Amino acid sequence: MTLIPSPTHHHIVFLQADYCPLPEFHFPPGHTFSTTVYQQTSVSELHSRVRDASIVVFSYIPFDAHTLSPEITPHLKLIAVAAVGTDCIDLETCRRRGIIVSRSVGANVDAVSEHAIGLYFAARRRLLDMHTLTREGEWHRKGTVMFQVLDKDGQPPLSCQEEVAGIVGNGIVGQKIAQLARNLGMKVLISARKDPTDSSSMVNDDERVPFDSVIKQSTVIFVAVPLSNSTRNLISTPEMRAMSPHAILVNVSRGGIVDEEALLDALKENYIAGAATDVFREEPAAPHNSPLLAEETKSLNLIVTPHLAWLSRKTLANYSQMVKKAIEGWSAGQPCNVVA
Repeated sequence: MTLIPSPTHHHIVFLQADYCPLPEFHFPPGHTFSTTVYQQTSVSELHSRVRDASIVVFSYIPFDAHTLSPEITPHLKLIAVAAVGTDCIDLETCRRRGIIVSRSVGANVDAVSEHAIGLYFAARRRLLDMHTLTREGEWHRKGTVMFQVLDKDGQPPLSCQEEVAGIVGNGIVGQKIAQLARNLGMKVLISARKDPTDSSSMVNDDERVPFDSVIKQSTVIFVAVPLSNSTRNLISTPEMRAMSPHAILVNVSRGGIVDEEALLDALKENYIAGAATDVFREEPAAPHNSPLLAEETKSLNLIVTPHLAWLSRKTLANYSQMVKKAIEGWSAGQPCNVVA
C-alpha cells in the first residue's frame, strides 16, 4: 500500500524504467519515499499510473495539460526526465501548478553525436545498399557493384576531406558533432539562427555563418536543435531546393524539425544526394504515419533508425545519476537542471 504523498513522504513512479536504471536514493533526514516501477508505460496506462505520484520519471511520454491537471496528478511536484528533450511536456501548465521539470542535460551527447556520424557514413557511402547487393550475390554475378552505388551523376562519394559540414544547432550535441567532423577532416560551418531578427538569436559569435549560407554551402548538414514553434519545419522545400546536389541531411534532434513530405520530394527529385534520420514527426513511426517509411522510399538513399541514437551504456548510467541528482536535490530544496 502506497502512503499518500506529503511534504516529507515522496512517492516516485518510474514510467519507463527500461531507459533509466533505478538509482539508490538518499533523502534528507526526516524524509521517506516509496517507489512504483514500470518498465514501459503506454499512453492508455498513463493516467492510472501517475495518480498517486509526487515524482515521476520517464524519457518520452506525452504529458499534456489534461494529464497535468489536479484531477489526474493531484500530488505531482517533480518531473525528472531521463532525456534531454522536454517537448512532450506542457511546460506552461507545469509552471502554473508549480511542478518542477528537471532534464538530463548532456547525458547522451557522446552517443547521439557518434550516431550522427554513423548515419552520415551510411548515407554517403551507401553502406546498406552495398550490404544488400553483396548478400544477394550481385557482386559475384556482375564482377562489381560499384556502378549501382554511384550518385545520380555517376560519381563516387565524397571523402571527408571534401565535405563541408553544416551544423544547425550549436548546443552541446551540435558542438560535439562539429568536433568529430573536424577530426575527420571536414570543413565545419556553424549556422546562425534562421531568423536573424529573433531576439534569442543575438549571440555575439563571429564564427556563426548565416543560416541560408550554411544551407547552400554544406555538403552534409547535421540537424541538432530542440523542437519548438520556431524550429518546426525549420528545413522544408525552400531549404532543400537551395542545398548542394551532393548534400546529405542528417537529423538526430526531433521529428518535426525536418518537413517529412518535403524531404521525400527532395530525395525523389534528386535535389539532394541522401538523408538519414533517427527521429520522426510521429513516434513510434510506421508506414501508416510517416511518408519516410512508405514502400516507395525503399529505393531512395534514405537511412532510418528508431530514435535510439542516445543508446549506450554511458547514457543509461548518466540518466540514472542525473535522475538521482534531480530528485535528491529537489527534496533538499536545491533543484537542478530545471527547465525554464
